[in-house]
Parts: sequence; structure tokens; C-alpha cells
Amino acid sequence: MANIHDIARLSGFSVATVSRVINGRPYVSDDAKAAVMKVVRQLDYVPNAMARDLSAGHTMTIGVVTPMRDHPYFTSLTNSITRAAFARGYRVMLLPSQYDQAIEADYLEQLRMKAYDALIFTSHALPLAEILPYTQAGVVVVCHDPGSVSINAAFTDRGETYVEGCQWLKDHGAQKIGMFLPRTAKRSATSQAMLKAYQQVFGHPLPAKRQVLDVMNNADGYQAAQKLVAQQVDAIFSNGDDIAAGAVQYYREHHLTVPLIVGQENQLSSQLLDIPTIDHHFRVVGELALRLAVGELSGQHQVASTFISRG
Repeated sequence: MANIHDIARLSGFSVATVSRVINGRPYVSDDAKAAVMKVVRQLDYVPNAMARDLSAGHTMTIGVVTPMRDHPYFTSLTNSITRAAFARGYRVMLLPSQYDQAIEADYLEQLRMKAYDALIFTSHALPLAEILPYTQAGVVVVCHDPGSVSINAAFTDRGETYVEGCQWLKDHGAQKIGMFLPRTAKRSATSQAMLKAYQQVFGHPLPAKRQVLDVMNNADGYQAAQKLVAQQVDAIFSNGDDIAAGAVQYYREHHLTVPLIVGQENQLSSQLLDIPTIDHHFRVVGELALRLAVGELSGQHQVASTFISRG
């Protein structure tokens, strides 16, 4: 495969001159351009786009670390980031992690080696203390409240709407509530906030036997409903509308009374089921995260979520 040195040798011009011609830079005579481009065509030379980007100091690529694609949180967020990136001429590389700290650390090393202009963590298992040093090598954005850690962040404030969701259930007579959660409270800010809201409204912790973990999609919701039926719950606070729809399907197929349900993400399923939900405005969060990644913004940006009452 031909390279820039081959073009310089055959055209009789220096590598620097050839580089200026290929990259469309000024201060090259018309005769030199014509001679160089003649050899380029003869050799069917195609510039290495990655090398050109690196020489310019950027790759025009944003890495988006996502543990999974099943949950609507990650789907909405990554779709929003991708739309915003494409509108600005950036490429997006989706980087699956499955909450594996070693994989996340490898992506950070790739950032340090300039494989990406920035990394956006939709969620992560690595402690922020281990992520923070890499902000010296490139832009890192997280999609949760980093607290006192000084790192770029775009996230929703979910606490108040989780309280509103629990209060809606209480006001509608719910006494024995079950929750669908993504992970343990120790590992998930979402689970932690939902359980905290429950305790605030009902005055006591939610019993562990009414917490169903690792619920991420519609099929999980169907299976999780079976566990809560055994607990005879009269209400469910779900971590997603499509997940809630899975639970409704289980109750109906088994000719059981569907309990009160509060969903999340304001998906079409909650509209069709006419159940209350929480809109976390992840499209806005994704746009903000991308703007942080490309340098249009800096700092920490919080978006207020909205409780939508139905039924």
C-alpha cells in the first residue's frame, strides 16, 4: 500500500510539501499541487483518516461506556448522545462494560492513548477516585451526581419524584409495596434513591423480601411479578414502564388482580396502561453529556425529573 513517502519520492517533492497538498494546506504552488496529485492518482493513494485526525490533535470520536442496552435508561441516553454527536460531526463508539471494572479501566487507558476525544460513562463500577486521574488525559463525563468529586457530569435529580411516586401509592391506599430494582442499593444510585424515598414516605425500610433485583427489561418484569405475587403485594414501584408492562402481563395471564403500579421513563407502555410514571428527561441529559464531552460546556449539570400522575 502506497504511503506519503512513496508519493514524495515519485513526485520529486518533500514529504512536507506532499503533506500540505494532501491535507489542503496553503503555501504550495499550482505546479507542485498538480505534480503531487498526479502521483496520488497513479498510486490510488487514500489518506489515513485516523492518522490525519491524530495529527490534528483529535479523533472526532466519543466513547460511550454502557453496562448494557436492555434497560430503557441506557437506550434513551445512548440514543440521545448519538444524535447530538452526529449533529456535530462526531462519531460515537459504544463500549459495553457489563459493570466489569477491568474493562472500564481498559477504556480509560485507551482514552489516555488518545483513542477517543472523550469518554462518557452512562454508569460505571469503578470508583470515581480511580476515574478522576484520567481527566488529565482527556475529557471524562459521568451521568450521575458525582457529589463533591470535581468531574464533568450530566444527570437527573430523581429524589423528589421518587418520593412523589411513593406518596401517590400511599394516597391510593397501597400498604404492601414491592419494588423492581436494577441492582443492590450499594451498587446502584437508582436503587438507593428509590429505597430512600420509600422509607421517607412510609417511615420504615422496605423489607428485602419485597425487593426484586436485576430487573432490566420486559421479560424480567414478567418473572419479577411472580416473586411479588408470593408476597401478596398490593402495589409495585417499577424501574421502567416496559418492565411494569411485563408485570401486568403476568398478572393478567394468571387471572390475578393487577396491583397499583408506578413506572419510570415515560414510555408508550405507561400511556397505554394508563399508569403513573416518572420522566427523567434522559434525552436532555444525553445532549448535555455530549456537549460536555466536546467542550461546549463544563462542570456539573442537573436536570429535574417529572412525576406524571395517571389512572
